[in-house]
Amino acid sequence: MAILHENRLLFNSNISVSHSGGNLSSDSGLILVKEFMHTINFSNILKQNLIINDNRLYHKHTNQAIIEQIIFQLIGGYQTDSSADILSKDPIFQSLLAKEQLASQPSISRFWDRLNQENIFQLQEVNQILLDKVRTARNTTEMIFDLDSTHSDTFGNQENSNYNAHYQTNGYHPLVAFEGLTGDLLKAELRSGNVYTSNGVADFVQPLFDHYQETVPVSSILVRADSGFATPELYELCEERRNFYVIRLKSNRKLGKIAEQFISIDDQHDWDRKEVHYASVLYQAKNWSHSRRVCIKSTREATELIARHEFIVTNLSEDISAEAVFQTYSKRGTMENYIKEAKNGFYFDKTDSPRFLENHARMMVSVLAYNMVNFMRTLCFTKETKGFQVSTIRLFLFKVAGKLVHSGRKTSLKLSSSHVYQKLFRKILWNIQHFKWE
Repeated sequence: MAILHENRLLFNSNISVSHSGGNLSSDSGLILVKEFMHTINFSNILKQNLIINDNRLYHKHTNQAIIEQIIFQLIGGYQTDSSADILSKDPIFQSLLAKEQLASQPSISRFWDRLNQENIFQLQEVNQILLDKVRTARNTTEMIFDLDSTHSDTFGNQENSNYNAHYQTNGYHPLVAFEGLTGDLLKAELRSGNVYTSNGVADFVQPLFDHYQETVPVSSILVRADSGFATPELYELCEERRNFYVIRLKSNRKLGKIAEQFISIDDQHDWDRKEVHYASVLYQAKNWSHSRRVCIKSTREATELIARHEFIVTNLSEDISAEAVFQTYSKRGTMENYIKEAKNGFYFDKTDSPRFLENHARMMVSVLAYNMVNFMRTLCFTKETKGFQVSTIRLFLFKVAGKLVHSGRKTSLKLSSSHVYQKLFRKILWNIQHFKWE
């Protein structure tokens, strides 16, 4: 007779299943993340820059340990705080955090309650310090700021949750900036759901300009954004700081008439062939202080009579063709993949708390988790695996069965002998341990 919580299998009644394996873990591969975090000095950076007002007279878990635990849970694929109650005795999590028991769900909830607005700024500062360290290691001198907004669903009467007409649902409307060449998440800001896309974008991006032009100088910055960010305040800020931009413009009647001037049709026109024409003009909208270069792409599909026009405003030199400008802008599409990765892989849009500030803090911790894996992937993975998404990384490397074996003063982590990707695991571990930080 099967004991409690034990099940007999129908295909083979001699096999019974129960969650009583003891000192085993299915997340042994997270030691790769811990090893990378150790080499980048994450714990000390967090301790020095995140100061939380803590009035607890007695506690088992420091704020730093709790936030590291949350990051490991997110990277491991555990999106709910309550996962900690099951993982509390997981030997790998205990080893990663050097604790006999993890913080419970109530402890994590009380942690979120202790955070204030200053802590949000501090989490961004921690992220910036890590970004600077990684950028120095990459030895890159050019950057692309890909700006966008996205949506985070809310459920119930959560603070600052509002209806967004574009997404046709209630929620928040975060503003994000990714580095277009590496996928690093440079900055994120949670906003009310009914805030328009470009609202506050200049205040959002200006600190990044200041940092990368004064504190950690780069040779050039290019800003890419869709038509939601086609606002003079962003153009003028880029021009003032001598940064480049390629920003999509919404079509209007005047621009349409200008574009039609570049389309020529004669009696011998081949209507069965697709046509694409590029042009560049100086154009000044009513709310612009001066004229700016607008690049035009006119596309007529085969058998169609009317061309479809697209417009990009830019301050790139006329030496760069309109076609090259559109090609540069088109690469912005990878940002949509970055946003999906942050949401689906690291629960960037998780809004479990009733308070707006707590949800903002959750988002910032997801930013740290996303970047930690992205740093490790781009710096220490093999050439063939640098493009892996986190779902694949978890399957190949993180979700590995293992057992901690203690003997005297030595502890051994014995991973599954049947781990299919053990060769890749060992290679990445070697790369992490031998990576040279500047």
